[in-house]
Amino acid sequence: MLTILGLGMILCFMYLIMSRRMTPLVALTLIPVLFALIAYGLGFYFDSLSHIQLNDLGEMMLEGVKKLAPTGVMLLFAILYFAIMIDTGLFDPSVKFILRLVKGDPLKVILGTITLTIIVSLDGDGSTTYMICVAAMLPLYKRLGMSPLIMACLMMLASGIMNLTPWGGPTARAASALQVDPSDVFVPMILPMLFAIGWLYFLGFMYGRMERKRLGIMDLDISHGDNIQISNNPEANRAHLRWFNGLLTVVLMICLVKGVLPMPILFMIALCIALFVNYRDIDMQKDLVAHHAGSALNVVGIIFAAGIFTGLLTGTGMVDSMSKELVAVIPDSMGPFLAPITAVLSMPLTFFMSNDAFYYGVLPILSEAAGHYGIEPVEMARAAIVGQPVHLLSPLVPSTYLLCGLAGIEFGQHQKFTIKWAIITCFVMLIVALVFGMFPFYSVAT
Repeated sequence: MLTILGLGMILCFMYLIMSRRMTPLVALTLIPVLFALIAYGLGFYFDSLSHIQLNDLGEMMLEGVKKLAPTGVMLLFAILYFAIMIDTGLFDPSVKFILRLVKGDPLKVILGTITLTIIVSLDGDGSTTYMICVAAMLPLYKRLGMSPLIMACLMMLASGIMNLTPWGGPTARAASALQVDPSDVFVPMILPMLFAIGWLYFLGFMYGRMERKRLGIMDLDISHGDNIQISNNPEANRAHLRWFNGLLTVVLMICLVKGVLPMPILFMIALCIALFVNYRDIDMQKDLVAHHAGSALNVVGIIFAAGIFTGLLTGTGMVDSMSKELVAVIPDSMGPFLAPITAVLSMPLTFFMSNDAFYYGVLPILSEAAGHYGIEPVEMARAAIVGQPVHLLSPLVPSTYLLCGLAGIEFGQHQKFTIKWAIITCFVMLIVALVFGMFPFYSVAT
């Protein structure tokens, strides 16, 4: 019954936001509360639900919100920080350079988008990657009339591939869950990642040709590039302080990578320094923060709502129940194929549940079963990280909301546009991993 309620809650939520009958903020809050109340009511008739008490639901939700609170605080101040940096004109030179380089060619813009995202993604943080890349590339897309859906799609896929680095998160989770060396998981997967990047460039090339055919190549001269500004507030431009703002941002990025302080604290400090140095007028500081507060609070509100969703999904035991039922439905005849099965399952499972729930809840059970067929834990760990490009489309991934908010697109639109390419990207890695033996297609104990 817990499994049925869990799947019903997730499917109901996905339908409502993808059909645009509810906003993510409303659906993430109301749908889990509704299903939790249903579970409580059914607890009088089903023993499997009797542990769910009405007095405990509030604590479950609060626990979920607490876990995501640092992420929400970080996103609030990170969005404000980069918005202020845009107002100061920090990114104007980079836009001018890229504009001169691509010369108004949509194909070059798209290929440049992929390259920039791959490079910036090396820091392992999706939110920072999106903030930097969107700030640099979105003005070009708007100027040329290109679709921001293509930009968001390619950025997310590139970030999903690069997320397999040990410091990206999933690889470390899989390795720790199965008690294997992260380098033993990651290093063999470099080749599948390279093939996936090659596929991504091919996809970008196809979209680039389509956009070039639709829009043509604009003749953007140097004088136009010199006049390009990302900020729409000329009064806030601080070109004479660009060296300071650039240095502040570089130091901030280094501190983020080194983990000098927690990310929320770093962004809070950086924002306050930026406001104090660039705008001594207190009223102007207030006006700028108020101007960007709408977009920031929209994203942060969704993050805290996601805390309610995950809190109830975990606290009621729905995640654990779905994990056990999943293993139970795999027939014995499919045991030798558990490595590719795990790779395929990693796509929908990391979409419907958090990485922690999958890697620490489901993967150890699958790996234990696979051991009876001679499949090593390190091979199962490699298979389990294949689905990350699809995982980033999950409504439970905060950075995806940030990407959509910065790009000015609807979350549901982004999902519909990107899902097929994310699945193909995962299968490219899966096929290459099978061909080159990163994990076996079929294995029996000897």
